[in-house]
Amino acid sequence: MPRIRVEPLGIEVEASRGETVMDAVGARGYFWPEGCDRAGECTNCAMEVVSGLGRLSGMGRHERANLVRQRGARSIEDPRLRLACQAHVEGDVVVHKRGVIAVHAGGGGTETA
Repeated sequence: MPRIRVEPLGIEVEASRGETVMDAVGARGYFWPEGCDRAGECTNCAMEVVSGLGRLSGMGRHERANLVRQRGARSIEDPRLRLACQAHVEGDVVVHKRGVIAVHAGGGGTETA
């Protein structure tokens, strides 16, 4: 199974091939910031791909258009900027995203980065 490492929190989770980064991290008990119900509209889930860019699905028209609309034309010049709700995992990746929160079961609190 592919693995996703999220910095600066320093977590690593397994993902099913084809699962989005956000869905994989969320399914393992972490909150990923977003504001459009994972529709690729708000770009709040944008992350930097530190390594493994070629092990994510390619950027689609919808993702590209919304990055340009929300963040300007220059936002798509750096291929490392991706939306976690749109990028599908094909192999091991390392990403950087501030605001990812570990939600601990049983009301034990949260851990953020």
